[in-house]
Amino acid sequence: MARSVMDGSRRRLHDVLDAAARDVPDVPALSVDGTTWTFRELRARTDALSAYLSAQCSSGARVALLAHNRLEYVAAYYGVPRGGRVLVPLNQRLHPREWADQIVRSGAELVIGERDLLDRLAAEGDLPAGHAPLTDIDDLPWDAAPEEAGTSGADPDDADLDDADPDDADLDDADPDDVAWLMFTSGTTGRPKGVRLTHRSLLAGIDVTARGRPVRPGDVFCTPFPLCHVAGYQVILHHLFGRHAVVLRRFTPAALVDATRGHGVTNLSLAPTMLEDLLAHAADDPGTLDVLRGSVRVIAYGSAPMPVPLLRRAGDVLGCDFNQGFGMTELSGNATFLSPDDHRAAITARPELAASAGRPAGGVEIAVLGEDGTRLPPGALGEIAVRGPQVTPGYWDDPDATAEAFTGGWFRTGDAGRVDEDGYLYLVDRLKDVIITGGENVSSREVEDVLRTVPGVADVAVIGLPDPRWGQTVCAVVVPAGERPAEDELVAACRARLAGFKTPRRIEYADTLPRTGTGKIRKSALRAALTEPA
Repeated sequence: MARSVMDGSRRRLHDVLDAAARDVPDVPALSVDGTTWTFRELRARTDALSAYLSAQCSSGARVALLAHNRLEYVAAYYGVPRGGRVLVPLNQRLHPREWADQIVRSGAELVIGERDLLDRLAAEGDLPAGHAPLTDIDDLPWDAAPEEAGTSGADPDDADLDDADPDDADLDDADPDDVAWLMFTSGTTGRPKGVRLTHRSLLAGIDVTARGRPVRPGDVFCTPFPLCHVAGYQVILHHLFGRHAVVLRRFTPAALVDATRGHGVTNLSLAPTMLEDLLAHAADDPGTLDVLRGSVRVIAYGSAPMPVPLLRRAGDVLGCDFNQGFGMTELSGNATFLSPDDHRAAITARPELAASAGRPAGGVEIAVLGEDGTRLPPGALGEIAVRGPQVTPGYWDDPDATAEAFTGGWFRTGDAGRVDEDGYLYLVDRLKDVIITGGENVSSREVEDVLRTVPGVADVAVIGLPDPRWGQTVCAVVVPAGERPAEDELVAACRARLAGFKTPRRIEYADTLPRTGTGKIRKSALRAALTEPA
């Protein structure tokens, strides 16, 4: 069932599901928390959601989704944009005020969510009067037959997408260049920006990943990552090939082992910290090791390089391959890949490769740009830029940010790095002071803005410091205005307005902050001072 998503007949996200429901209707498509839907069942739920939304909101409307990982989340991946509407996934780990801000900024006409999260939003979110109605996800007509929900009632087995006219209004109203998902991601302006991801860009990202991380016959994919992240596109990647995707409600080593045992998982997507936990769990339970070694073929990871000692230990213990991906929300997924062969070379002859983000797969270009936007030669340090159909067309309702992000057709990632003579990408630092902790992005300025509201704070700088478990930890360096504000007070102020992972885990006090001649805080000097051995 291997196919490219970039051919003329499959240009929208739901075309992937339609084809699988036609070709392999009774094959398992999706499992969450012990419940499995076939492709036929997933297609029916998707149709029911699309029909429901057609009666509730206008074409082009934004529909916010506030939920933990569950079967219906993937149905929303397909069903919301199917009728020309836009899915706005909200990160369930954020503070209710952050949810409310994104709901308002996206202009969402409807908010669908789990009851406990909706209750928190209503109680703490400070939504303005007349905001979008809050609808319990369990109250939607998921089990309604298509004709009951107002659709044509066509059996997905009868659909012939190869012969269908993509402009046929009876099929649906979605266009390949319509925004399918609107995902908010942390930036450096103090507020997350809404990234417009179209059917075309998402399918291009899937196509690139299919080249850089091939899906094989019999593969079963498992992911513990939140479906509100762009990493969820990997579910659609496996559906493209008619493969089963298993989604964990939340990550625990035991849940991952149970999923592997129950579904025959061959492909895992993990963060390095998750892999550490899995290895510790396996060391305490030899039966776990038997399950993993007998099933798992490859482990994919991202968000941070894999330390060579961990890579070597995991390879010895699990006996599987590894594949790293580098991407971001604006790229509709991953753009470069460090292949299993590269990982084997990193363990044996070329340890420097373990620090690489790999090479671009077919269908995407990577460049290193100078300050003036010119392309730099191999080995030169500059800003990483990406070009290709998977790149976002721009930010939501923010033309200035969009214009700033693009230069001569290249998307500027904000990452400093270099590309070597062999085409391997190496990320050196973040140009924009974004802290990556546990795979989550934290805007330093966003945290600083909150801390400056605390009485007794004259100045503050928030930086990321190395952390062996989380990659980086959030540290606030505070200059008191007179009496030193208590750490508890500073932490409480952040917890009241921000997600827990954005709250500083370390607070330092200083008389002054180092600054440049133009008055900018020299965060590199702070990081160096706070990471020097005592």
